[in-house]
Amino acid sequence: MKLHLLGTGGYHPSDIRHTACLMLPEMGVVFDAGSAFYRVRDLIETSQLDVFLSHIHLDHVMGLTFLFDVLHDKDVADVRIHSEPEKLAALETHLFHELIFPKLPPLRFVPLAESVSLPGGATLTHFPIPHPGGSRGYRIDWPDRSLAYVTDTTAIANADYIPLIRGVDVLIHECYFPDGREDYAELTGHSCATPVAKVAKAAKVGRLVLVHVNPITGQHDPIGIQRVRKIFPKATLGVDEEAIDF
Repeated sequence: MKLHLLGTGGYHPSDIRHTACLMLPEMGVVFDAGSAFYRVRDLIETSQLDVFLSHIHLDHVMGLTFLFDVLHDKDVADVRIHSEPEKLAALETHLFHELIFPKLPPLRFVPLAESVSLPGGATLTHFPIPHPGGSRGYRIDWPDRSLAYVTDTTAIANADYIPLIRGVDVLIHECYFPDGREDYAELTGHSCATPVAKVAKAAKVGRLVLVHVNPITGQHDPIGIQRVRKIFPKATLGVDEEAIDF
């Protein structure tokens, strides 16, 4: 199984990173539809796409307006956008308002079920995480592996969602700020490096991949990965178009 990190930045795209989008091509599953969503086109393997949104801030949904090109000449019969009902209604009313985007792309809005059965005997579950406007974390369990995606939240060492991600093979977690920016993290609903490492350690995950980093920090290591590894050694900083085997 391969997880493709199509967009690993937050807030707005930069020369290095597009905004949030992850894909499991073999399953037709996409997490979030940020500015990197156009890259989905080259990875389509299925006749359906299921897009699970963590929340509907623009950096996570703007790519839905790219669907006409994403689907061009592709044999995709169904595109389902999964989120909470009130957020789906907001997308339909505002993002796809006729004065902003005159034609609705070929998609269906599907309210999040408590759990979703996916190909390969997998089950997807979700849970609330703190963020302005509310966000959802996701977990997928296969018979022989597991994955969790947690973005746009302020990590703390005893976070309520730790039991819900416990023991996953791969945890994809946001890390917008390096240590020392805790005031901004709290203000904006994002995470600093050390608390994310502590979450991964407490949850006893197999591997930690950090995403949703600050787009205006252009250096190679914008979050201090060595500090993270002192707490949780199996940590890496995700980069755009990286494919993770798990």
